[in-house]
Amino acid sequence: MAIVLKSPQEIESMRRAGRVLAELLQVLKKELNAGMKTRDLDRITARELKRLGAKPSFLGYRGFPAHLCVSVNEEIVHGIPGERVIREGDIVSLDVGAIVGGFQGDAAITVGVGRVSPEAGELMSAAEGALKAGIAAARKGNRIGDMSSAIQRYAEAKGFSVVREYTGHGIGREMHEDPQIPNFGTHGEGMELVEGMTMALEPMVNQGTWRTRVAENHWTVVTADGKLSAHFEHTIAITNGEPDILTVL
Repeated sequence: MAIVLKSPQEIESMRRAGRVLAELLQVLKKELNAGMKTRDLDRITARELKRLGAKPSFLGYRGFPAHLCVSVNEEIVHGIPGERVIREGDIVSLDVGAIVGGFQGDAAITVGVGRVSPEAGELMSAAEGALKAGIAAARKGNRIGDMSSAIQRYAEAKGFSVVREYTGHGIGREMHEDPQIPNFGTHGEGMELVEGMTMALEPMVNQGTWRTRVAENHWTVVTADGKLSAHFEHTIAITNGEPDILTVL
C-alpha cells in the first residue's frame, strides 16, 4: 500500500476522532474498578461512542467481536472483553479506535486498579515514557528508525523489553495503513518522515521477555513468560514542527 499523506482538512477530521477517544478513555479510567467484568468496559465503550457520535473501529474488524480491547496483566494486546473479573492490583490495558466522518483514531492506556505493586507501576511508567520518547522523535526529516530506536532505548534503559511481533502503523481512512512503526530499530534507518504522515505509535512493554504467544481464543496476545505487560498509544501527525498529537482533548 502506498503512503497516503493527509491534508490539513483530513487531519482535522482525524482530530475529531482522536478527541472522542481521549474523552472515552477518561470515562473508562474513571469507571474501571475491582469487581467489574471486562465485558462491562465494552458496554461502557459502546454507550460512549454512540453518545459522542462516533463509530467503533474495532467491532467486526477482521472478525473482532468487541468495541475495544481489554488486556489484563500478562495480556499484551487484543484482549476480548468477557467474563474475566478485574481485581485489586491488576493492570488493565484499554485499546480503542473510533471513526468520525470517515477518518480513524487509535489510542491506548494502561491503568492500575487500586494499589498496584511498585514493579507494575514502574512498568506502566516506562511504557508511557517510551511512547513520549517515540513521539519526540516524530519530526519531519527524521526516519522511522529514529522513533523506533527512541522507544526501544527508553524501555530497555528502564530494565524492560519491547514487543517485536506487533507494531505501530499508519492510520487515516483505514485503521491500518503503511508504514509499520516497530517498537525497536536503528537510529537513522527506515523511511523518511514527511509532513502529512499520520500514524499510531504504540509501545507494548514487557516486564520480562519480549516474546509472545497467542491465547486459545486466537486473538489475545500474552507474554511468553507470564509476566506483566503495559501498552500506551497515541495517533499523531507529522508537521513542519512539533508532532501533532491527535488523541488528546
